Amino acid sequence: MTNYVILALIAGAALPVQIGINAALAKYMDSSIGSATVSFALGTVALAAYFLITRQVLPTGAAMQSLPWWTLTGGALGAFYVAATIIAAPQIGAALLVSLVIAGQIVISLILDHYGVAGFPENSITLGKAIGALLVFAGVVLVKQS
Repeated sequence: MTNYVILALIAGAALPVQIGINAALAKYMDSSIGSATVSFALGTVALAAYFLITRQVLPTGAAMQSLPWWTLTGGALGAFYVAATIIAAPQIGAALLVSLVIAGQIVISLILDHYGVAGFPENSITLGKAIGALLVFAGVVLVKQS
């Protein structure tokens, strides 16, 4: 469990750096969507290299055809996220952007867990979780006012 916690913290720390880099790229390219496209293209190359280096097995056509349709929407959601952060970052700054992203993630995460959808096990919203979400929103307010 500790390794996953550390991995999640590192991924979280990388997020504002990625947003800043992508926003800077958008400035140089004069295109937010162009920046997102370059980011995804390079990310695809990196994942393909990892895939080949680790000798992963490609799924069969039958396996791909049997997937539920909604499992294929993750890439589009990722593209939306990257493009949205590239567009918003220069306007509102890293701290407010990331705090709003986290607040949005908390809300939808509680709903996904509560109903056990999108591949997550059912895990009810508790008073403590609701208070935690409210504290995150209080943090957004404090970050915005600073």
